[in-house]
Amino acid sequence: MPELAEGQEAPDFALPSTTGEEIRLPDFRGRKNVVLYFYPKDSTPGCTTEACSFRDAQAEMAELDTQVLGVSRDSIESHGRFSDKYGLSFPLLSDAQGKVTESYGVWREKNMYGKTQMGIVRSTFVIDKQGIIRKVYRKVSVNGHSEEVKEFIRANLL
Repeated sequence: MPELAEGQEAPDFALPSTTGEEIRLPDFRGRKNVVLYFYPKDSTPGCTTEACSFRDAQAEMAELDTQVLGVSRDSIESHGRFSDKYGLSFPLLSDAQGKVTESYGVWREKNMYGKTQMGIVRSTFVIDKQGIIRKVYRKVSVNGHSEEVKEFIRANLL
């Protein structure tokens, strides 16, 4: 599957969330920008740092008319524990079947400690109010990432 690129329409999805509701990307069209970030696993160090930085940026994201959504293949139950433990103020979406991680091209072969396996490559997609991908961050380094995303939105989507 070819990689998604800036300027393309974001693939639609509907996934269960920690809000108890199914979250659908089309529901944000015409209303909010979306920061859709994919992460490998709940409660791991890098994923916790990333989630907490987006949590801490929530007020500014709201001012920027932007909804943050976190996605991994973990279950809703796992997401609920992760969200509760760290007081996450945005929905986490469960892609247990892997269809969304595959449609966004983030389910890839990874090499960890000399062993090759499939997994989520930490990635973020900034989607505008019309549903167009405006920025793609691949192989994200979590330190400073939420700030980088906010600055992009502030400079390009207001």
